[in-house]
Amino acid sequence: MSLSLAFLLNSMKPPTQIILLEITMIKLIIGLGNIGTAYQDTRHNAGFWFVETLAEKFNIHLADDKKFHGRVGRGTIYGHDIRLLLPNTLMNRSGLAVAPMAKFYTIRSDEILIAHDELDIAAGNIRLKKGGGHGGHNGLRDIVPHIGADFYRLRIGIGRPIHTSKVSDWVLSKPSLNDKISIDKAIECSIDALDLLLKNDVQKATNQINGFKL
Repeated sequence: MSLSLAFLLNSMKPPTQIILLEITMIKLIIGLGNIGTAYQDTRHNAGFWFVETLAEKFNIHLADDKKFHGRVGRGTIYGHDIRLLLPNTLMNRSGLAVAPMAKFYTIRSDEILIAHDELDIAAGNIRLKKGGGHGGHNGLRDIVPHIGADFYRLRIGIGRPIHTSKVSDWVLSKPSLNDKISIDKAIECSIDALDLLLKNDVQKATNQINGFKL
């Protein structure tokens, strides 16, 4: 084949395809819990504790918003524009707060981080994961039908009682002083690792959170 013919054939090849990869960024962070002074210090409100600690650290004001059925805030966290939500519905109606806010701001489920208490993880431990089932958690159970299951979950360990029949009393009671200190330290670790997650370095964020030890 002559050089001129080879050049002509090469020039006729289809152009190289450029594939654009969409980068997922967290835009909304939600904490699950029950409203009211009777519940504010109970284990079931660990998700609230996380968001309230986050808001305090980054000077984000949380205010009631009837449109979204909860306390909401917006601020800069590690250089990123982030919205916060604490539903003021009952735990098992959390989807009524999450869905309207996600829809109004066109936020996909994979752009959401939900912090919640986790019975199957010991107090002082914490786990980050994406997707999955509701694991029996009533807040997640109500949210999934509204927005799907493809959101990030920050699972804050509260431990489990010895007897299964005591689960309801356990989650709606205050942790021991030692457990509360352990939970608070785990929350601090996750807030530090949030910098990585917001940069979309999911693996490093997961390793830092899941590897946390007191």
